Amino acid sequence: MGLTTAPGGDVEVVERAGFPVNKGALCGKGRTAPAVLSSRVRLTEPLVRSHATGRLTPATWEEALDRIADALIRTRTEHGADACGVFGGGGLTNEKAYTLGKFARVALGTSQIDYNGRFCMSSAAAAGQRAFGLDRGLPFPLEDIPRTGCVILVGSNLAETMPPALRYLTELRANGGTLIVVDPRRTRTAEQADLHLAPRPGTDLALALGLLHLVVAEGRTDDAYIEERTSGWEEARAAAMSHWPEHVERITGVAVPQLRDAVRLFCDVENAMVLTARGPEQQAKGTDTVGAWINLCLATGRAGRPVSGYGCLTGQGNGQGGREHGQKADQLPGYRKLTDPAARAHVAGVWGVDPDSLPGPGRSAYELLDALGGDIKTLLLMGSNPVVSAPRAAHVEERLRSLDFLTVADVVLSETAQLADVVLPVTQWAEETGTVTNLEGRVLLRRQAVSAPVGVRSDLDVLHGLAARLGHGKGFPTEPEEVFEELRRASAGGPADYSGISYERLREDDGKGVFWPCPADASAEVEDEGDVEVDAQNDVEGGGESREEGGGKSTGGGPHPGTPRLFLDRFATEDGRARFVPVVHRAAAEEPDAEYPVLLTTGRVLAQYQSGAQTRRVDELNSAAPGPFVELHPRLAARLGVGEDDPVAIVSRRGRAVAPARVTSAIRADTVFMPFHWPGEGRANTLTHPALDPVSRMPEFKVCAVRLERVERP
Repeated sequence: MGLTTAPGGDVEVVERAGFPVNKGALCGKGRTAPAVLSSRVRLTEPLVRSHATGRLTPATWEEALDRIADALIRTRTEHGADACGVFGGGGLTNEKAYTLGKFARVALGTSQIDYNGRFCMSSAAAAGQRAFGLDRGLPFPLEDIPRTGCVILVGSNLAETMPPALRYLTELRANGGTLIVVDPRRTRTAEQADLHLAPRPGTDLALALGLLHLVVAEGRTDDAYIEERTSGWEEARAAAMSHWPEHVERITGVAVPQLRDAVRLFCDVENAMVLTARGPEQQAKGTDTVGAWINLCLATGRAGRPVSGYGCLTGQGNGQGGREHGQKADQLPGYRKLTDPAARAHVAGVWGVDPDSLPGPGRSAYELLDALGGDIKTLLLMGSNPVVSAPRAAHVEERLRSLDFLTVADVVLSETAQLADVVLPVTQWAEETGTVTNLEGRVLLRRQAVSAPVGVRSDLDVLHGLAARLGHGKGFPTEPEEVFEELRRASAGGPADYSGISYERLREDDGKGVFWPCPADASAEVEDEGDVEVDAQNDVEGGGESREEGGGKSTGGGPHPGTPRLFLDRFATEDGRARFVPVVHRAAAEEPDAEYPVLLTTGRVLAQYQSGAQTRRVDELNSAAPGPFVELHPRLAARLGVGEDDPVAIVSRRGRAVAPARVTSAIRADTVFMPFHWPGEGRANTLTHPALDPVSRMPEFKVCAVRLERVERP
C-alpha cells in the first residue's frame, strides 16, 4: 500500500493494485493503520519512572538512555551478563531484528534473548527443519495456491486473520479445486470449505495420522516418490498404522466417513497442499503435529513438486524475517545455528569480534519471561506486549513487576510499557525505512512515507545510543541501508542467504521483492532449479500447460534471480532427501476432568490484532470489536443457564476471566473459544497453559481445561 495526505492533513492509505501478494486489497486493520500515526494516540516523548512518586513522567532522551545504560552496567557488574535479558518482536524490520540480536550478543554479551515469534511459527519451523532441512513459511508463492487441486487448511481462519489472502482459496474453488478446513469452530473460513473437519482441540496430531493410515490402507501412497526423494518411511508408516480410523474418531470426534472423504479429495487430484497455522502449531506437541501433516504430504508425493507441498501461514508483520537474523535464542543471522562453529566464525568475522566471545543459546520466550526477577534482573523489550500475549499471563505480569529494571521501546503505552522503568517512543511502519520478509520468503523494501513526530527516534537510534554508553561506539549504525549491507554479509552462505539482495535492487523491482535464498554469486545453485512446470489440470484457461520461471540457477550473467520455489530438485538436507519423522498421538498437557470439564481454545477476530496494543486505539476497529467474549455452544449455554451477552466466568488452574457469552452452534459442545486481544478481566491468556513443546518450546495456547460459571449481572 501507499500513503497520501488528505486536504485536512490526515494520512490516508492508497491501495497498490499491482502488488503481487494482495493485489491492493486491505483488511480494516491495514486501511485504518494511519490512525496510530497520530500524536493523539502514540508516544512522543520518553518516560521515566519517578523515584519520588512512582509514576511515569516525561524525560529527555539523554536522561532516559543514561538511566537504561546505568541499569544494564550495574546488572552486569553485580550479576553477570546473563542477568540482562532482551525480548524482541516479530513485527520488527529485518534491520532492527538483526541489530537487536547483535546488541544482545556483542554489546551486552548475554545469551538471554528471544522474541514473541516463538509464540507464532516455531513449531512449524522446527518441523520444517526436521523434514526438509530448511524452514521458510511457504516454499512456494501464494499465487500457486489457486493452481493446485486440493488444499487442506489446518487451524487457520484466513477470512478474519488475513482477509486479503482468502482470495487465493476463493480462486482455488473457482478453478475447480477443493478446500478442506480443519478447525473445531465453523469459522467464516470453514463456511467456504467443501469439507469441514471439526476435531476436538488438541487432537490434530491424531487426525493427521488417521488420514495417513487411510492413505496407506487404500494404496494411495506414491511409492516411486518415497523411494527416490525421502528417507525414514518405514518407521513413520508403522507409527501411523497404529491410528486406525475408528480409534481416531474416538479421539478427535471426526467421523470415519469424513476421514475417508478427506483422503479421497486430497488424493484424487494430481496436485495438493497442506497449509497449517496456529491451530496445530500452538500445542505442546506442535512440532510432531506439523510433522504428521508433512508426513501426509511426503507419503502422497506432494512436497517439492510444482503447485504442491506443505506450507505455514505466518501470523505477524515480519514473522518470517523476524526469526531469520538473530533475535531468536538459538540463531545467528542468515538462519545459522548458534551452536555451529563455522556459523559463529563467519558472523563473528563480520562483527569484528572473537567467535569465542559470542554466548551460546539462551532461554526460549516463555522460559525467559518465567526467569524474570530471578536469574534475569534487567530486561530490554522491543515490539512486544507479553502482559496480554504470553501464556499464564498473570504470572508473566508478576515476573515483569519483579524485575530490578524494565525498559520498553514501543509506539504506544502498552500494558507492558505501563510497568516499565523507562519507556522509549520509537518509530513505526510509515515513519521508517526497512525491509520485511513475508510468509513466501519475499524480501520487501518498506520506505518511509511520513516524518515521525518530534521526540520520536528509531529502534536503531536507541540501540546505537545504548551500545555507545556500553563501550561500543562503532558497529551499531542508525541508517537502515547500512545495517542491511552488513546483514547481507552476515547472511551470506547461510540457509537464509540475502547477500544477492540490495536496497538498490529492491527499489528497482517496483515493490515486488526478491525471494531468498538469493546468493551474491549469480552462478550459485539453490534448491529451486530452472523453470517450473505447472500442470494444466488446474489452469483457469484450460489450453494446455502453463510455464513460468522458477528462479533457481542463474542462466548466466546478471544478479541471482532469487528462489520463489524451493525443493524442486532436492531438499536442503545433506543427502537431498526429505525425512519422514515417526510420530504418535499423545494427550494434551491438560485434559478435561470433573473439576474443569470444558476445553478452551483461543484465537483472533477480524477487527483486532495480536495483543491489541495498537488496534484497540482505533475507533473504527473498536466499534467493530469492542471487547472480549466467550463463544459457547447452545447446549453448554443451556446447562449453565446462560443467554446471549450474559457475563460468564471462565476458570482454569491458572486464573479467572470474565466475558459476555456468544451462543453459537458454530463451535463444538465440549469447547469454548476466546479471542486474546484484551487485557483486564477478559484477558484470555490469564487462562492458557505454559506447557512447552520439547523441540520448538512453543506454549500450549490452543488447548487447556476450564470450567464455566454464570456471573450475576451487576
